[in-house]
Amino acid sequence: MSATSARTRLTYAFDAYCGWCYGFGPALHAFAEANAERIELRVLSGGLFTGHAARAVAFYPHIPGANARITELTGVTFGAAYEKMLAEGTTVMDSADAATALVALRSQPGVTDLDASAALQRAWYRAGRSLSDPAVHRDVAVQLGVDADAVAAAYADPATRAEAEADFLEVRRLGTDSYPTLLLHTETGIDRLGGPVSSAESLTRALDRHLATEAAA
Repeated sequence: MSATSARTRLTYAFDAYCGWCYGFGPALHAFAEANAERIELRVLSGGLFTGHAARAVAFYPHIPGANARITELTGVTFGAAYEKMLAEGTTVMDSADAATALVALRSQPGVTDLDASAALQRAWYRAGRSLSDPAVHRDVAVQLGVDADAVAAAYADPATRAEAEADFLEVRRLGTDSYPTLLLHTETGIDRLGGPVSSAESLTRALDRHLATEAAA
């Protein structure tokens, strides 16, 4: 068995406009780095703000309070530019656009799903920039060290939007409708690993337990 095929498969269901996903990000990155040799991680967008839910941030007055709670429990901070944008309240959160941007970025050579998702969340939660703006996608591409023109072309390709919509459907098929959710694929089914405020260490311990249980079966 090759090293790749032996890796444990994980699916991270997230949304670029999910504050709890932003809070969970540092722990997930540390977990993924610590376990890089034994896990295979994919990131799927859930579509939190789509259709009629794709509205200006002012339509969701709970966000500032939720952000304060996220900072309290995870330690992440929100950028001044984001706070200003939030106060103005006019920027629309459209998860379909953000998910399409994720697909465009992760399709580039050398870009991991996790790096692409984190870069989009930094653009939103630190810089306060709309993830529907093609200029943002280009800037994120540069930050990730990939061809901005290639990312822009991929974003404009209808096939990329179709793949993003397929991600939404796959998340639903996996039985997930809240984010962040980290799923472990086993021979007998799918188990949830940790929760929104889990540490990297607790995620690793949970992975160890699952693997030990499988080995003993």
